[in-house]
Amino acid sequence: MVIADAAEEWEVRESRTPFQGKVTGVRSEEVRMPDGSWARRDYQTHPGSVSVLALDDKERVLVLRQYRHPVRHRLWELPAGLLDVPGENPWHAARRELFEEAHCRAETWRVLVDFYTSPGGTDEALRMFLATDLSAAEGERYEAHGEEQEIEVAWVPLPELIRLIQAGLLHNPTLITGTLALHAALTGADGLDALRPADSPWPARPFEA
Repeated sequence: MVIADAAEEWEVRESRTPFQGKVTGVRSEEVRMPDGSWARRDYQTHPGSVSVLALDDKERVLVLRQYRHPVRHRLWELPAGLLDVPGENPWHAARRELFEEAHCRAETWRVLVDFYTSPGGTDEALRMFLATDLSAAEGERYEAHGEEQEIEVAWVPLPELIRLIQAGLLHNPTLITGTLALHAALTGADGLDALRPADSPWPARPFEA
């Protein structure tokens, strides 16, 4: 048995979009089950997203706190953003998000992890980058809008983030995934060299170079 995810698509006899918002929508489909019956599956459609785990030379991680209305919490998170343009290069989008949300730039980029954020309920795919060799960005800061106007910024040592996750005090799935993936990479036999280049293919959201 090969332990790797594999693309597969079950037969669909009806597909409609009862709601389409500015960014995401809801799709309702009738899907054929293995026993031959049909079942309705409703899920959120999503253009995809990127996230950045920025790590400084003291092994501190850049985290942001902002209000998330659906869960009624201010959550500590990593810089992240949508892939607004179909086929957009995720590396370009990640560099944009790091600049806009933290006014920061990085010389070295790697793919840290790719994942589906909640595959039972949405088709959102996220690519997370590891950004190192950091410095302050040049030029004027990006003018924030909406929830981003009250973003708080902190640099937290990696061991402290792990402790807070294990204590149940941090809940953002991207932050949790990135923190644990980074710890696994740093403690692995090949270290960060085991990570993929920043321009690696991404079948979930194909992009142009």
